[in-house]
Amino acid sequence: MAVMRIATWNVNSIRTRVGRVVDWLVRDDVDVLGMQEIKCKPEQFPYEAFEQAGYHVELHGLNQWNGVAIASREPIEDVEVGFPGAPGFGKPLPDGTLPVEARAIGATVGGVRIWSLYVPNGRELGDPHYDYKLDWLDKLAVSTGAWLQANPGVPFALMGDFNIAPLDTDVWSMDFFAGRTHVSEPERAAFAQLQSVGLVDVVRERVPQGFTYWDYQQLRFPRNEGMRIDFILGSRDFADLVVDAKIERNERKGTAPSDHVPVVVDLDFGPGDDDDRPMIF
Repeated sequence: MAVMRIATWNVNSIRTRVGRVVDWLVRDDVDVLGMQEIKCKPEQFPYEAFEQAGYHVELHGLNQWNGVAIASREPIEDVEVGFPGAPGFGKPLPDGTLPVEARAIGATVGGVRIWSLYVPNGRELGDPHYDYKLDWLDKLAVSTGAWLQANPGVPFALMGDFNIAPLDTDVWSMDFFAGRTHVSEPERAAFAQLQSVGLVDVVRERVPQGFTYWDYQQLRFPRNEGMRIDFILGSRDFADLVVDAKIERNERKGTAPSDHVPVVVDLDFGPGDDDDRPMIF
């Protein structure tokens, strides 16, 4: 294909919102979608609805929490569940290790390497989950940097719910978020570390302002009291292909929406098989 439309969306339970998600995929002509918080095991995923719309699905889900997936019109290749070195969290397993949660799945589609990520929330400053979040992000940066060095020239992107607002303008009120997670300096430094290994926010240049998440409580969406915490971070080879980007704010409207909205980029690979140039024999 000459143009590939790639999106990320924290769907907040795919079984609850499968109709909305598939309808949007078709309506917006999306080729590849990374999903987060699918909240189901593989045997519970609504594959049929996606398949009827022309999409293949690969997923990583362990229970009713977390869970990530990739849906694509094109073949999904080289699927990888979890990144190397990913830390675990929770009650130790019989062997003493911590369980690794379903927060990362990588795959190659059309020559592009993508990861759908659901970064730990962190809960509160000083909470063990906050330390876990920082460790998780640190290990992700190390793994990403190593992969980029080993695979020069391959378009690569991390996309998903990062649970970090890198800029003050990425939250509706810094006063409200004072002393809370998502805006703390260690979290922002962890986000910057991902950029320092060779990634760039490929949406920000084209969409400087706009939130991607609004809490269900206290009329946050009607008041536009949101956060920008969903991102597509691409390598230079990925960024060079990006020709357009958008945040689909309207998907927060209507019946039973997710509290997040899709973030979308278009990649242009040049003339495709269907171009109208004259044939030369």
